[in-house]
This record gives sequence, structure tokens and C-alpha cells, in this order.
Amino acid sequence: MLKDINTNLESGHPLLSMDSLVIEEPEVNAPQMHSTTIEKNSIHLFEQFKSQFFNELVDDQALPKETTEKIEFWLAQHSLEELHQLNGHAKKHFLYEGITFAVYGESSGIERTIPFDLIPRVIAKQQWNKVAAGCTQRIKALNLFLHDIYHGKNILNDQVIPELHVLTHDAYQPHMIKHQLNGGIYSQISGIDIVRDRTGEFYVLEDNLRTPSGVSYMLESRKMSKQLMPDLCRNHVQNIEHYPQLLREILAENAYVNSPFIVVLTPGRYNSAYYEHAFLAREMDVPLVTSRDLFVENNRVYVKTVRGRQQVDVIYRRLDDAFIDPLAFKPDSTLGVAGLMSAYLQHNVVIANAPGTGVADDKSIYPYVDKMIEYYLGEQAILKNVPTYQCRDCDDLDYVLENLESLVVKEAQGSGGYGMLIGPQATEQQVESFREKLITTPHAYIAQPTLDLSVVPTLSDCGIAERHIDLRPFVLCSPYRTEIVPGGLTRVAMQQGSLVVNSSQGGGIKDTWVVDHLHV
Repeated sequence: MLKDINTNLESGHPLLSMDSLVIEEPEVNAPQMHSTTIEKNSIHLFEQFKSQFFNELVDDQALPKETTEKIEFWLAQHSLEELHQLNGHAKKHFLYEGITFAVYGESSGIERTIPFDLIPRVIAKQQWNKVAAGCTQRIKALNLFLHDIYHGKNILNDQVIPELHVLTHDAYQPHMIKHQLNGGIYSQISGIDIVRDRTGEFYVLEDNLRTPSGVSYMLESRKMSKQLMPDLCRNHVQNIEHYPQLLREILAENAYVNSPFIVVLTPGRYNSAYYEHAFLAREMDVPLVTSRDLFVENNRVYVKTVRGRQQVDVIYRRLDDAFIDPLAFKPDSTLGVAGLMSAYLQHNVVIANAPGTGVADDKSIYPYVDKMIEYYLGEQAILKNVPTYQCRDCDDLDYVLENLESLVVKEAQGSGGYGMLIGPQATEQQVESFREKLITTPHAYIAQPTLDLSVVPTLSDCGIAERHIDLRPFVLCSPYRTEIVPGGLTRVAMQQGSLVVNSSQGGGIKDTWVVDHLHV
């Protein structure tokens, strides 16, 4: 068992005791993130998790106590070695299926298997209902905002949002001005990144309305849970497996014809999310295509098949606006389809998500979403925004420059965790480098306070440890309904003390369980 272990593998510190529950000594000047080693038949694994952070599995009063106890008991029946073996099965499955993600900057290569942690993140049904209602409200307002800025521009004329922020935005597409969409739905598939603070309060960290990724990881994580702990997740965990069928239905409801022909357009196998593109096409039972498979004739889009050409009615595109049509955007793009925008503007094909949606998920527009909700819906936001400083504003910039060491600074159009400064964890050289960037191009950055992100028990080399997490629910919209499967992609910072959960930055994933009660 584990009684031979006499040092903590993660910190190198001696273990404090050799009992069945052993607490890791925190590093000097590091956040107090505890871990436990375990023996079979040991219980109460979580009772000594008393860090400064909100531990969702231990501290959430809305979560039924019996749920925590059953997960704790299940873990106690397995040694650390056995738990790592189970995680190893998941890694082999991901490797076999080609479930990888790019981690740029690693000398060993840019593709690796995404880390999976078998200990689920659990959300009480009543908490989930708030998250789902908040996401639904948010996406409704964002779609109304997108329709408005390409038509009446009322929110700009009323000076609720600065006109310059929107009309000079790189993602603002003049092609979309006065273009009517079916039901006014611009973002059919959205991912809303949500975090919880030290009190357990939910906050929206950012909106993803262009080509949000990660839903395949959500589905594969559930598959792993069912394989690795079938008895534990069999009952009263809300189902998410119907997402691909639901996605197909939503795409069809956005079409201009009945029984539409749908395809998934991918940049190709060298894209970091190619596995997801292939996965969703397979699960929806629709063709996965590249630009070589499509062509436009008489403002209609066709796909080449073994039976001849087939008209395409809906394209779920997984490439950015700039690449979808070389005649309308980047002329040197080989990833898009010449004439696609012309067919789109003639209402002969639906592109999901619509070109020009990127204006609404820019980090410099994000601070105004609360105002959008009030302006368009006459409601208060259900989910709060994280307080945000606009570096393009002189007063905000002065504050940010004076407090860089305590703030998180992000590129307004950045993604994947790149181009960030986490002040409390940055070196003096990194802080000064960002100071120069902010002075030179302030409009390109926003800043936010450093949140004490919630944590959950996570399997580490030395035992069960607390790690920071976020959540990305996926919102599906058609002119007739909004759907959110009860769960989402939970991303976990695998390194002790890290606040960066992005897969592209080495973060891992967990299954997300929405439960009333957990019965086994």
C-alpha cells in the first residue's frame, strides 16, 4: 500500500504522519492547497480540507451531504495506486481515440493527450438551475445585441455601449449589415466560462460565441465515469449523452428548409481541435468536410459525394471568419470556400455560428453584457460579471498600471490562456514587460482582480489534492428554443497553486455531475 511512502512526491516535504489520512505540508509562501494519501477502507478523506478556497465538494451547502459521503467512501475503497491505474485507463482510451490538444511552446511537441481526472466535479441541481437560467438570459441578450448592431444600432445610439468599441472592432463584419437571420440567432452554439469565488458565488469569466470547443471532452469524460465508476454515477446524475442529437436538431431548426443537409466544416487534421470536429460529425451522423469537399455554384453550396453533388443547407463551421471565404475575407486562405458568403447572404445556406459574432465575445465588450441584459430584456443579470478594467480608458489604465502585481491582465481578443499576466504569480520582469505593452497598446487589454477560484478534490501524484477549476456550459439556440445539457466541461489546473485551467496551457478535464441525490 502507501505506508512505504515517506516523502511527498509533489513538494518533496516529509509527510506529517503515516496514518491512513496524510496531509501535505504547504510550501513556504504558497497557497495552502492540501492533499491526502489514502488507504483502503479509510473514510473521511475530505474533512481536513480547510484551505482558504471554496471547496465545492466539501463547502457547498446546497450539495446533499450523502453525495459527498458516497464519493468519499468510493475513493476510500481504492488505494492511490489503484486510482492512478484507473486514470491510466482513461489516458489509454484518450490516446487510442486520438483525443489530444495542442500545447504550444513545449519542446517535446505540440500534441499531447489531455489529462483526465476521475474524481468528478459535482453541482447540486438547484445550483445548476441558476447557472442554466443565467446562461440562457445571457445568450438571449447577446443575440439581440448582435442583431441590433447590424441593424438599428439602438444600443449604440443610446450610448449604452461606446459606438467606437463596436464599429471599429476587428470582428465587426460589414457584410452582415441589414442581413436578416432566421429568428435573429447569430450564435447557435455558445460556451460560457463560469467560475466560483471564495464564497461559492458564480461569476461569468468570458463568453465564447465564435467557435467554442470542448464539448467532446465533456462527453468523453462522462463515458470514462461510466466505465471507471459505473455504480457511483448510474443513478441520479443528469444525462448529457443526448448533446450530439440535440445539436443536430438545433442546427436543423436554424435552417431555411425542412430536413436540411448538414455538414461540419473543419480546417483539417492539423487543427488542435480536429478530434472534436470528427467526433461531432460522427455522433450527429453528418459529413465532416474540408474546403476541398465544397464548392459554390449559382449562389448555392454543394458537397462532392460518391453519388454526385449534394446541396448543403447548414454548415457548422469550425474555422474563424477570416478563413471561410477567400473572396470575402483573406484572399490567400485555402481553408475556406470561394463564394460561400455570397450564398449565405442569399439565404441559401446557414453558417453556424454566423460571421461577425466575434464582436459579442471580445473581452472589451464583456463588461457591458449586464447593461445589454437590462437594455434588451429589462432584467437584472442572474450571473454576475467579474469586475473589469478597460485599459483603453485613461482612469482604468492608471489604476491597472499602479496595481499590476495584484491583477490579471488579458488580451481583449486573446484565447486559450495565451497573452495573460497573472500579477501575483508573475516575475518582476514579466510585470514590467506587460507595463510596456499596456502603455503602447492599452486598447488591446483588459484587467481583472485575481479571484480565489473554487477548488475540488483532484488526484495528484501524492494523493488527493485541491485544484482550481472553471466550468464551460454549452448553450444551443434556435428560433424556437434554448437548450443546455445539465453539465458542462470542467477544466482543472493540474499544477498546485495554478489558476490557469486552459487545456492549451496544460490544464486537464473532469466529468461534471449535476445531481439531486446520489444513490448507489
